[in-house]
Amino acid sequence: MAEVHGTCDDRFGGVKDVLGANLDSGSDIGASVAVYLDGEPVVDLWGGWVDEEKSAPWERDTITNVWSTTKTMTALCALILADRGELDFWTPVAHYWPEFAANGKDSIEVRHLMSHTAGLAGWDEPVGYEDITDWDKMTGLLAAQAPWWEPGTASGYHALTQGYLVGEVVRRISGQSLGTFFAEEVAGPLGADFHIGLPAADDHRVSRVIPPDMSGMAMDAMPPMLARTFANPPLSAEASYTESWRRAEIPAANGHSNARGVAAAQSVLANGGEAGGVRLLSAKGCEVVFDEQSHGADLVLGVDLRFGMGYGLATETTPIGERACYWGGWGGSLVVSDFDEHLTFAYVMNRMEAGLVGDTRGNALLEAARAGLKA
Repeated sequence: MAEVHGTCDDRFGGVKDVLGANLDSGSDIGASVAVYLDGEPVVDLWGGWVDEEKSAPWERDTITNVWSTTKTMTALCALILADRGELDFWTPVAHYWPEFAANGKDSIEVRHLMSHTAGLAGWDEPVGYEDITDWDKMTGLLAAQAPWWEPGTASGYHALTQGYLVGEVVRRISGQSLGTFFAEEVAGPLGADFHIGLPAADDHRVSRVIPPDMSGMAMDAMPPMLARTFANPPLSAEASYTESWRRAEIPAANGHSNARGVAAAQSVLANGGEAGGVRLLSAKGCEVVFDEQSHGADLVLGVDLRFGMGYGLATETTPIGERACYWGGWGGSLVVSDFDEHLTFAYVMNRMEAGLVGDTRGNALLEAARAGLKA
């Protein structure tokens, strides 16, 4: 049996068992899982290795790139500003960011950015990975271009662009970059080990993601909107290996953390705006998450998705609980916050699966955590 380290309340022993089984089977190489209840940790587990060669163990403070789980941190920053009265989700983006009004985008509201319904799922201009570390270039291109579909009519997953769009609104309001705002207003107060723009001093803690087998996802075989979104720049897990990627602020994709760090930050939502004795927003400010903005077949991913304000919500195919919100990252990372149970679950790993919308590993761990609530 693989060795699993950390702490776990007795009633959540099933979570430890599932993680150990994943490590034993090789479905996980290195991974961590955390559960917060009433804003306090009840599960904090990790195990495995930092690479396929098993050159070093995954330690308590090992972190990795969590891809789109980063979006939940960006959304949380926007929710905090809205709760303070500095941001109105129903106000046109151009009110905060005047240049954004170009090319018929004057009526796009901030809520459309939050719910992937703005019609800006990718860039019209060719973009390389050397470009996406250039904040002004990426936001400038988005401000200048026209939407790909009528905003507000449907979601189309804004895989990379959402972070720049919401992040620029946060910057215009707060005067701080998204990464700085998050560090000072969220991660710092909560003691959450999550970074959007990783300091060089933390490089030694990073476990590089293990790329998935993408042989079955040739760009030329993808539906047009999916290819248009993910081919510019082309999907590349290896891009996260570069120093420029780690240092940049890419608020939709380059957060570095482990399950503890993810859960520590997101647990404020499930606990009425407060966790660990620190209040970041009001209970009413948390409830905004459930303001449904879209529900239907996503134009990019092609699956049934229901978006609230910045988070995915439950559907028949994603039965996370009627008063729960979630999102995850390419390859498998996942965070779920259940408002009724005051529970936040997070899973972070280094071995990526090929799917763009999660896999069974996180779901099995989540079910084990839910079972613990009934123990």
